[in-house]
Amino acid sequence: MPPAGTSFYPAETNLKIHPTAIVGSSVRLGENVEIGPYAIVEDGVTLGSDCVVQAHAVLTSNVTIGDRNLIGYGAVIGSAPQDLAHNASISSEVVIGNDNVFREYVTIHRGSKQGTKTKVGNGNLLMAGVHLGHNVSVGDRNIFANNCLLAGYVNAADDIVLGGASVFHQFLRIGSMCMIRGGTAWSKDIPPFTVGVILNTVCGINAIGMKRKGITTQNRADVKRAYKLLYRSGLNVTQAIAAGQTEEWSREGRMFMDFVGHRTKRGLCAAESGEAVDTL
Repeated sequence: MPPAGTSFYPAETNLKIHPTAIVGSSVRLGENVEIGPYAIVEDGVTLGSDCVVQAHAVLTSNVTIGDRNLIGYGAVIGSAPQDLAHNASISSEVVIGNDNVFREYVTIHRGSKQGTKTKVGNGNLLMAGVHLGHNVSVGDRNIFANNCLLAGYVNAADDIVLGGASVFHQFLRIGSMCMIRGGTAWSKDIPPFTVGVILNTVCGINAIGMKRKGITTQNRADVKRAYKLLYRSGLNVTQAIAAGQTEEWSREGRMFMDFVGHRTKRGLCAAESGEAVDTL
């Protein structure tokens, strides 16, 4: 590995690379990057400015990381997906935005199919032991507590809080501003602004989280109205969607109804009182 000040790493970039780190000759590094002891950054990685890669972390080829990210001790980003259909000839990526924190032993797998990506947005906190499977898409400002596990193709929107050791089936969607209890398991889509409490079950809206985000009382009430239409009106999903199309909604209410209206094979979570919610 060439030291700072060579043709590979000009002195003005102010790099701090530990002598035991292994950094590929074709790695692209921004300014003020720190790479800790025994870290491995393979050829093909792009690492933005003001990033810190802590000891024993591994960044594999075809990983692109933006600015001001922390890669914690022992984290592994960009390794091959745990998919039996994947083989070494397939080229895929991990693409990460800015201002994220990936704590100890986070693992993020690259896409499973040719040309596909696993994506993480901006301002996320992934605590120790979090796993993102292949082709997962994570938005902005999310907090995933220790040992959350997201299987392949999970789509997590923005401003979500996932409790520790919660697990999520492949292909499901987690709507914006959901709050999910730790130690729970999910195989159905979770509508935005809801609170998840037990297996595939929500118990109401995340009113406190919405208030903290500056969503007005009127708009919070509109989400509650949409929630009641889906879960408390006695209508099934198809009927609730049809009824909602005739009503006026705030931005947040429309987000809820649009999410519900986008039907997937996973179906939707039930409400705590036990009403049946139909699936495809």
